[in-house]
Amino acid sequence: MASAAILPPSKAMRPSLEPIIKGGISTHGCNVTFDAEKHLAFTPPSKIYTMKDLHLNDTGVSPIAVSEPFPLFSPAAIHQMRAEVLSDRVWNNCQYSSNLAQCQLRGFAPKYAPFVYDIWKNPETLAIISRIAGIDLVTEMDFEIGHVNISVKSEKQKAEELAAFTEKTSREADEGVAGCPWEDDKPIVDWHTDSYPFVCVTMLSDCTNMIGGETALKTGTGEILKVRGPQMGCAVVLQGRYIEHQALRALGATERITMVTSFRPRCPALPDDTVLTTVRPVSDLSELYFQFSEYRLDILEERIRNQLKELREKKRAGKKLNTGALKTFLKEQETFLAHMNKEMIEDYKVEMGTIDTRDRHKGKRSRIE
Repeated sequence: MASAAILPPSKAMRPSLEPIIKGGISTHGCNVTFDAEKHLAFTPPSKIYTMKDLHLNDTGVSPIAVSEPFPLFSPAAIHQMRAEVLSDRVWNNCQYSSNLAQCQLRGFAPKYAPFVYDIWKNPETLAIISRIAGIDLVTEMDFEIGHVNISVKSEKQKAEELAAFTEKTSREADEGVAGCPWEDDKPIVDWHTDSYPFVCVTMLSDCTNMIGGETALKTGTGEILKVRGPQMGCAVVLQGRYIEHQALRALGATERITMVTSFRPRCPALPDDTVLTTVRPVSDLSELYFQFSEYRLDILEERIRNQLKELREKKRAGKKLNTGALKTFLKEQETFLAHMNKEMIEDYKVEMGTIDTRDRHKGKRSRIE
């Protein structure tokens, strides 16, 4: 997919954080080429939860809901991914902030992060993610290759949080109660559904001494299921468009850096329930709208070509035109185009940095097609 120049976000959208990696690691002249044999370290997840397990039976494009964390990338791959996404070029040109997350890095591949781009475009990587998701997937669009969420704290803050957690745990043990409300009081990313059908969340930080950091999922019964956070180089696959979820806070580390890569079904005949709700206010709108339009119009073109081929074949076979079926097809494409138009809000109407969470309960498939 074509990629235009990425414009730097306005200063108003930038959080007041400094790059975590300064000096010593640079992508300039590095030219590390992705090698699946060297950089993939895949081991299947110990468990995969289905949508039925979460009481969301009639929701989504796949029966798969979420996986337990699984090893995906080698240390060498993670080192290069960190080097690219935490470079000054990315930090200075691709940093965003919103009411859902304080610090995000977006829209940096392939211009500033060719290694990251090649990782997620590689057929072997796509085959792994598709196998776990239970459906053949492709990356959503280039702008969404490697969205990074960053949480940073000082050594002093880390020590204070751990001390407070230890004191609270001890007090609750004495009182005979349990629970860790610190997780839910200050999540890294608040309750939401994703804009895209599937995501793969990869951990880029050392989580050896980390406490917490789970992903909380709301089931169809309103109960909360927590999936443990991945270790460095490990990942979780989640059908995040259809499951309301929250990234819980973690203790015991000065940084928590996750890379979220989005996916959609490869087959053009399947519904595309993509919305731009959670990404529109933290994006270069010109680039986001171009790539969104490009792939959606590609889908529409292929659907029309397939429909035309079917019509011609039936005509040559001497069969009568099924008017009802053709009108149903046309109505579905009208809905498809109307949804596209609805999602591309005029630039001046978009409040950058402010994500409307009122749409968070609309993850169930609404026949967008």
